[in-house]
Amino acid sequence: MRLANKVSIITGAANGIGRATAEKFAKEGAKVVACDVNAAALEALVADIKAAGGEAISFVVDVTNKEQIAAAVQGTLAAFGRVDTLVNNAGIVMDARLQKMTDEQFDRVIDINLKGVYNCTKAVVDLMVEQQSGVILNASSIVGLTGNFGQTNYAAAKFGVIGFTKTWMRELGKKGVRVNAVCPGFIATQILKDMPEKVITAMEEKVPLGRLGQPEEIANIYAFLASDEASYMNGAVIEVTGGLTM
Repeated sequence: MRLANKVSIITGAANGIGRATAEKFAKEGAKVVACDVNAAALEALVADIKAAGGEAISFVVDVTNKEQIAAAVQGTLAAFGRVDTLVNNAGIVMDARLQKMTDEQFDRVIDINLKGVYNCTKAVVDLMVEQQSGVILNASSIVGLTGNFGQTNYAAAKFGVIGFTKTWMRELGKKGVRVNAVCPGFIATQILKDMPEKVITAMEEKVPLGRLGQPEEIANIYAFLASDEASYMNGAVIEVTGGLTM
């Protein structure tokens, strides 16, 4: 198993890509630390992982709350003694055209999708440097490369996450810590559930593969990047889009 005994903290783990990543990591032998604001969904995830023979614990964490993040990291150390991987997956959308966007919409998305990545990484980086090993995986988006109508806040955050990745890989690489980003395209998650069918169809038609991606297909990339098989990958920004922008 490619992640055997690696202690992996995953934010936004209760649903969608985060849940798929937690399940994939557990199947690959990781000790999963699932973090999310949804306590009931976390409980169900941990139960499912354990039922499948994996190892997992969970913490209720809002990535804008430094106290909750610190408690989760301390709980992880108490349970497993180290942190090998951080997957900064937590994120939200609050879309509106620039002329209609409120300050509250802008600030909330930036606080979670951008500053939340900063908060969580700050909480583990000293541990990883002390260990002289670690992997930080940041969830960007294709929108972080191309922009998107109605997503000023989301695009800004996802562009910013790429900036984090490129900066941290320079600061931390020689200290044994690798930092990479993943840019999913159109993925079949709850974020899309309220969209009209015709909008979903239009999205599928834009993709050369002719379909939406599945959360598991992003989880597979994260698992590779977290593993020693990706030991020379640092600062990469990987598009997983079915060829949307290739």
